[in-house]
Amino acid sequence: MNKYGLIGFPLKHSFSRNYFNEKFASEQIDAEYVNFEIEDISAFMRIIDGNPNLCGMNVTIPYKEQVIPYLDGLDPATAKRIGAVNVIKVIREGRKTRLIGYNSDVTGFSRSIEPYLDAKHKKALILGTGGASKAVLCGLEDLGVESTFVSRTKKSAEVLTYEELTPEIMAEHLVIVNCTPVGMYPNVDACPNIPYECLTPDHLLYDLLYNPDETLFMKKGAAQGATVKNGLEMLLLQAFESWEIWNR
Repeated sequence: MNKYGLIGFPLKHSFSRNYFNEKFASEQIDAEYVNFEIEDISAFMRIIDGNPNLCGMNVTIPYKEQVIPYLDGLDPATAKRIGAVNVIKVIREGRKTRLIGYNSDVTGFSRSIEPYLDAKHKKALILGTGGASKAVLCGLEDLGVESTFVSRTKKSAEVLTYEELTPEIMAEHLVIVNCTPVGMYPNVDACPNIPYECLTPDHLLYDLLYNPDETLFMKKGAAQGATVKNGLEMLLLQAFESWEIWNR
């Protein structure tokens, strides 16, 4: 039986395991998908070596960047360009194993946000600077949207802090994408610290989170008349893409 899996920490509310195991059951595919919850990336190669039937993996927080040094190659069109990996193809060649990193987040994000964009959506704020935010930056670039990162701390001159989000900046950036875990279950009463009072019906708020269905970030945006969307469609689209990558 072929095995697929997910590495990350924590994984209590993982979407992928249920999604893929239901797919395998409904399509009568002789495979299983398991969670590999590891507290440190140094345990990664033990998973590879200890599961000889492992054919592919997904990668989630906090290892999308940390896993790269363990890989034998990166797909130049996605993972290398973005600098983050969420899909690993495991290629067994006799005694040798090759690990190739890909990124399906950019496909999932781009396809899911594109129908909501129009001519007024020229600039975006990306909340967070982790691996997922890099895929979002890439996706927005491909869609012709200029982006600026927002972080809790001043990391560079190009990165804004939440305290620097003036009414003028909010009026200019009509797309806001939350790439942080703030607001994820069970911490549903939390949200990124943006000036929600500056939001308008012209704004589009996209939250990569999907649990809960409507985060506080989305609720506060909707209360100002903004269009809001969660990350479930992105998750489904990136899962489709993962399966394609593993079976090429």
